[in-house]
Amino acid sequence: MDIEYVHEPDDLRCGQAVLAMLTGIPVDEVSWELDNFRETVLKEMKQYLRGHGIGISDVRVQVSSREELPEICLLSLETPRCWHWSLYCRGVFYDPEHGVMDDFPVSVRRYCWEITAG
Repeated sequence: MDIEYVHEPDDLRCGQAVLAMLTGIPVDEVSWELDNFRETVLKEMKQYLRGHGIGISDVRVQVSSREELPEICLLSLETPRCWHWSLYCRGVFYDPEHGVMDDFPVSVRRYCWEITAG
């Protein structure tokens, strides 16, 4: 899976930006398909990915370091401002707010769901 970085179009659409990165669909189109231009919830994320042929685990795993992450995964991060969706793929963090990074954005708690196909 090749990831092309997508910056969130506003403070509320980190989830849509992650979905855009995973599917290759423009973020505005993802928002229209979801009929959601605000915060996304896990159920929406999973349904959207599965509806586009991308597998995602039902198992939420709490992680503290990048070494614990599977090859590709959806991340939910408790940042100083809010809960935030992000993406990890093969050693690189693709964060809709902070850009392409070598490590997690600043976060207190971190959860991941493995992306299993796509």
